[in-house]
Amino acid sequence: MNLRTSGFASSSLAALLTLLASGSVRADEVQVAVAANFTAPIQAIAAEFEKDTGHKLVAAYGATGQFYAQIKNGAPFEVFLAADDRTPQKLESEGDIVKGSRFTYAIGTLALWSAKDGYVDSSGQVLKANPYQHLSIANPKAAPYGLAATQVLAKLGLTDQVKGKLVEGQNITQAYQFVSTGNAELGFVALSQIYKDGKVSSGSAWIVPAELHDPIKQDAVILKQGQDNPAAKALVDYLKGPKAAAMIKSYGYQL
Repeated sequence: MNLRTSGFASSSLAALLTLLASGSVRADEVQVAVAANFTAPIQAIAAEFEKDTGHKLVAAYGATGQFYAQIKNGAPFEVFLAADDRTPQKLESEGDIVKGSRFTYAIGTLALWSAKDGYVDSSGQVLKANPYQHLSIANPKAAPYGLAATQVLAKLGLTDQVKGKLVEGQNITQAYQFVSTGNAELGFVALSQIYKDGKVSSGSAWIVPAELHDPIKQDAVILKQGQDNPAAKALVDYLKGPKAAAMIKSYGYQL
């Protein structure tokens, strides 16, 4: 009798372990629309999020304005990490998010960057010296970092001077690629694209003073599509936690 009981207990434990290993104790996926400037941080966060929670983050990257249009057209995103605060506010006012879910997950920093060492000086005088043929920016109508770049040029009185030199990317990733491939000598990018662990990782850059443009407050929301997905809430909670905060700051964002 005791042998049978012991055998039953062992087989039950084995069955339970098999269920856990097979994922029958369910982990969920969350579909996330991510502003292009936040690509590197969210990739780092996603790996830790899956390790710590069991949930999987599936990300798409692009311009905030383009994601707004896709969300309004029924795209199946459940969480939206925007590059501004205005677009999430608009979605909130239109009833497209889970009430109370909007919060600022990062404050972005704009940088003027060249892939060439020593090309950009520490105060951005290269913009006025005008030795370049092409200046890359993101589309200011769709990408908040592109809008910030136009504000900087206006503040410095350079809008007309550089008009014929602008090369416009659909989003901040494309703006970065124009510079990294040498198709533009310099460009306005997100600091997070060129910054890791307290320093610019390649080329030369001017970190643009915040007073030269509107604050780049980046808000996150749970969209109505994600209201019943535990992984969506888990991700938002995770982004508010100390582990994610440390990773976000390591890419040059403020909190």
